[in-house]
Amino acid sequence: MEASKNPEEFYKKLKSQLLDTAMWPSEYLYKFIVPTRKEKIEQIQDIFDNMGAVINTRKSKNGNYTSVSVNVRMKNPDAVIAKYKKVGEEVEGVISL
Repeated sequence: MEASKNPEEFYKKLKSQLLDTAMWPSEYLYKFIVPTRKEKIEQIQDIFDNMGAVINTRKSKNGNYTSVSVNVRMKNPDAVIAKYKKVGEEVEGVISL
């Protein structure tokens, strides 16, 4: 997710794509990469807590990074984007894919 250059333009494009490709509410798969530290993974889990999310983690080959996949039912594209923003603001060093 290349949001660093112009985040608002990126999110506007993402919203348009989500509206065009899915019927809402819909399942959405988030993918994040974080440094392999328990508190980073727990921060992401806490953001999606009590939403019925299925969260899977997988360490990189060297164990320095962990991939966190979150499959969750979201009500609309605005809710999807709000979660991306929340993760980006609260989890230092996260990469959103």
